Formats: sequence, structure tokens, C-alpha cells
Amino acid sequence: MAKCEVCFRHCDIPEGERGACGARINRGGVIEAGNYGRITGLALDPIEKKPLAEFYPGSMILSAGSYGCNLRCPFCQNHEISWSEYAIKQGRRAEFLSPQSLTDLAVRYRKRGNIGVAFTYNEPLIGYEFVRDTARLVHEAGMKNVMVTNGTASLEVLAELTPYIDAMNIDIKCFSADKYAEVLGGDLEMTMAFIREAAGHCHVELTSLIVPGLNDSEEEMRKLTEWIAGIDEGMPLHVSRLFPRFRMNEGKPTDTVLIYRLVEVASERLKSVYPGNC
Repeated sequence: MAKCEVCFRHCDIPEGERGACGARINRGGVIEAGNYGRITGLALDPIEKKPLAEFYPGSMILSAGSYGCNLRCPFCQNHEISWSEYAIKQGRRAEFLSPQSLTDLAVRYRKRGNIGVAFTYNEPLIGYEFVRDTARLVHEAGMKNVMVTNGTASLEVLAELTPYIDAMNIDIKCFSADKYAEVLGGDLEMTMAFIREAAGHCHVELTSLIVPGLNDSEEEMRKLTEWIAGIDEGMPLHVSRLFPRFRMNEGKPTDTVLIYRLVEVASERLKSVYPGNC
């Protein structure tokens, strides 16, 4: 048995087995990233799709993802690669790309407007070693690194990455500690600490995916934006529309009228608020 220290779960993992994220594995008493270099998604995207509105707007970025996640969101938009029951099968079939190979690919796409690599699609923090190793090479090639994350990792993990990450979009899925634990299987305090620390090292934008019944009240939006403003009132916030997926696959997408109203509410405290998926 060995303990994983990446996130709040502190999984005790038996030899040869994986933690709750489906990616970290005990090999010979050492916890490793079993998804290291296993790429399940690769695309050249506009930077605005991450979403990042105020980091090199108009540019393209090579987006790469693996498998596994340490949250359990019932509305997951990428459940085929994020949830371990699907993810391990996907990962075993996934193409392996070394940090150097992914960096070389990013450099090759410079002529198409690519500025670097975005670590996205699944939760990159659970395979932070691959992010760190690749991002170092991307910097050496004179390019940028972006991470799209749920921010559910220790500050020790963040410290491994901050020398190399230039921008992050961090999901803050609701602003209730109870709902974070009960609905998402997460830890709001860990995410808040991660955001505060990350904001001191790189460009940070936040995303709040509006899920009816979870985080769609004006009161919660005011509490969230008051907290964000306490860090930096200029930190961009994306207020995004949910499209039903995975275990919340019935009903309609979040009403656009509600999204635009919550953008107005958020704008009472923040300078940069963007509607998403509208």
C-alpha cells in the first residue's frame, strides 16, 4: 500500500492498483502517473476555446489531453476520458507521445499560428509529471503553456508547475463546500487555495459552468464574485451554459437569459465577465 498526495483524497493504493482518479498507480510502492504520455485528445484550437479571453487573443494553441479525473461531476462534458470506468480502457488504447514529441509537434504548428501547448480535456493535474516535463521543453522552445484544470491538487503539485505554466483556466464549479463534496466529490477549500496561489504566478481566468439547482442563484454568484474580487477584481470570469451530458442528460441547456443575468450580477464586482456556450 502507498499513499498518493496529489489531492485531498490521499488515496491508499495497493500494489498494481489505481487511485480514485483512475490514473495514478502504485508500482513497486511508488505512486506514478499511469497516464503519462497517453494522449486521448489532440487538436489545434483557438485560445478562446479553453476558454481564455485575455491571453494572446486570436491565437491558436495545440491542445492535448490524457485520461482520468479526481472529481465526480454528474454533468461531466468529457466523461469518456475523465471517469475511470471508461478512462482506463481509453488510455490503454491511446497513442503515446513523449514530452519531446509533443513539443516538436507544437513547434511544427507555429506556422499555423500556434503559440504553445494547452493541457486540457481530462484533468491534467493528476498527471502533473507529464505536464511539468513537457511544459519545460515547450518553454525552452520559446512557446507558451496553458492548463485547463479543476484546481483540485495540493500546493506542492502546483509548485512543480508554476515555473512553466503561463496561463490557466480553472473551473470553480460552485461556491458551497457541502455541494462541492456531495455533488462533485470535491473539496472547495483546496480549489480556493489553488486559485489564490496560481494567481500569484501566472495569468488566471475562471469558469463557472451554470448548473440548474447547483449554482444558478444570484446570491451564490455574488458570494463567488466577492471572493474573486478579494484576490483580483480584474481576474476574468467565464459564466458558461450547461448542455446536458453524462448522468445529467435530460432537460434543456441552461437558459441563456439566466446566463446573461448572472453575467450582469458578476459584473457588479468584476471587471471582466464573459458569457460562455451561448
